[in-house]
Amino acid sequence: MTESPTTGPTVRRLILLRHGQTEYNAGDRMQGQLDTDLSELGRVQAKSAARVLAERRPIAIVSSDLRRARDTASALGEHAGLEIGVDERLRETHLGQWQGLTHTQVDERDPGARLAWRADARWAPPGGESRIDVARRATPVVTELVARQESWGDEPIVLVAHGGLIAALTAALLDLPVDRWAVFGGLGNTSWVQLSGHGDPDAPSWRLDVWNASATVASDVL
Repeated sequence: MTESPTTGPTVRRLILLRHGQTEYNAGDRMQGQLDTDLSELGRVQAKSAARVLAERRPIAIVSSDLRRARDTASALGEHAGLEIGVDERLRETHLGQWQGLTHTQVDERDPGARLAWRADARWAPPGGESRIDVARRATPVVTELVARQESWGDEPIVLVAHGGLIAALTAALLDLPVDRWAVFGGLGNTSWVQLSGHGDPDAPSWRLDVWNASATVASDVL
């Protein structure tokens, strides 16, 4: 393992940033992989988060290909002076037949199903993905970055994605038992998670540093 006599072992910092608000978020409507735009508030949120996270001097930014994430990432890229990469594996959970419905409509259509989905990472909406499915497609993004980014250390890589994906990816990287994945609550719009990779630089052991940090207090999680 690469180690400096003064700084000790290399620690890789990974930040997972949720996109800004959309009108679907504001209206409690299930987005999933529908390609929605940021609301006016969402664009303000993206700029606020960008100012704070740019001070961390990220070395790379990789975004989901959905517009709400990509536009949030672009705001950070402008502040940090970086081009953004795009990876469709960072898309939100596909919610199948629930996409486009409000929470109330889902509850009327499938009573109790939304609670089951929140509680069990193995459970998938009709025609959609489980959190296990989401983590399976997203985890290789981090593995590939570890292999490719030899200079990655305390200056973070930022992945810009979606609340459901971030929760699933975090649980998988921390190697939590699947029946404990539901311990992570919701993320506010433009809130972020920070993980630190320790030990073997080729296969780091991830630790949770921060959950649901934000440039301002997010009203949707109070």
